[in-house]
Amino acid sequence: MDLNNIKRFYFIGIGGIGMSALARYFKAKGFAVAGYDKTPSPLTGELEAEGIAIHFEDLGSQIPAEYQDTDSTLVVYTPAIPKTMGELVYVQQHHRVLKRSEVLGLITQTSKGLGVAGTHVKTTTSTMLAYVLSQSHQKCSAFLGGISSNFNSNVLVNAAADYSVIEADEFDRSFLRLKPYASIITAMDPDHLDIYGTAESFIEGFQEYADKHSDGHLLIYKYGLPLRQTGFRGISYGINEPDAQVYGTGLNYKAGRFFMNIHFGEEVWEEVALGLPGIHNAENALAVATMCKELGLSEAEIRSGLAHFKGVKRRFEYHVRTEKRIYIDDYAHHPTEIAALVSSVRLLYPDKKITGIFQPHLFSRTRDFELGFVQELAKLDEAIIMPIYPAREEPIPGVTSDELVRKIGGKASLKTPEQVCEYVASVHEGVILTIGAGDIDRIVPELKKIIERN
Repeated sequence: MDLNNIKRFYFIGIGGIGMSALARYFKAKGFAVAGYDKTPSPLTGELEAEGIAIHFEDLGSQIPAEYQDTDSTLVVYTPAIPKTMGELVYVQQHHRVLKRSEVLGLITQTSKGLGVAGTHVKTTTSTMLAYVLSQSHQKCSAFLGGISSNFNSNVLVNAAADYSVIEADEFDRSFLRLKPYASIITAMDPDHLDIYGTAESFIEGFQEYADKHSDGHLLIYKYGLPLRQTGFRGISYGINEPDAQVYGTGLNYKAGRFFMNIHFGEEVWEEVALGLPGIHNAENALAVATMCKELGLSEAEIRSGLAHFKGVKRRFEYHVRTEKRIYIDDYAHHPTEIAALVSSVRLLYPDKKITGIFQPHLFSRTRDFELGFVQELAKLDEAIIMPIYPAREEPIPGVTSDELVRKIGGKASLKTPEQVCEYVASVHEGVILTIGAGDIDRIVPELKKIIERN
């Protein structure tokens, strides 16, 4: 599709993290932008403050008058919107309509798209990549799945840059619509089985994405992933994996900072400072350093970017950090992500009680990975489980938070958001974690106030 005739963009589901990034991008480019979302949020409030008109009721055929012009308006929607939603049904009958991933695909045709794919840590990795590039002589634009603490935004616009960093999302097979110049793949643990059906089909979806890098295009991937070599130029990475082409050693924590050595074959960069703690973030840094080195950044540029990277909101985000009380909020919503979160917290605070407040995301994911959730949440000293956040799904009989609590055992309890706040008010020391991808973030400001008040 040629975007030259488009003057207005209308987003259905504009409050989503990926959709809002596109909305901000086109607003910065001078287009008129408006849209719908189900409920107000801090993010929709920021968009409105930036001059984007948003409404929160389904208007059906009565969308704003200026966006009724089908010749100059492009409608963008997210697959998270129910197919029966009135506005979506109307625009699909009258307008040019594209999924968010298809619009990203168009953008990758006009720039050198750097994709970051993976079941886990793709948001942190893509944001880290965008930050390191933005601080170098190369520069970039970026479309991110979270709010960068460095940029305080989920989008970076640089019209003169050759590169665009794009979070390549596997949900709904969206990443297969991209045309990447080069990519990173961080993980391939099966997820979204409501979309893919089987673990084998999920892994094959990633293989299809890897195949887009044939003809010698660069693909950087975590060592051990089950990928078939199909013509891409592959570079593997891993922590303490000497058989990987790039690997890290000597991960250590001193004076409040994490450091590691990076081995590029015979070339070794010693004591590279990392802005974020944890083994998984060291792996992210390996992938980013490898990509940036391949793109021509200097060692000094890469070291500086990694050291000053502040992370992503809701990814191991500290809200309170005192001697007695620690409060960290994290987006983890898959057993593997919870395992990485809890192990990192144990490494940092081995003598403190760790209480995790977890909101399961989707009935289907809770069903498909119930055993993993039980196993990882049981590693907490105390596990508080909130009701399942349904998103786009209807309830599944027998799949409940009560069942998770029963299987975890005595250290687990079920609490509503209001009961969570009451409980946290009674806690005077230790580590509190809020964990999940639903709307658990709505109680984060209140929990922070409570903990600080205590």
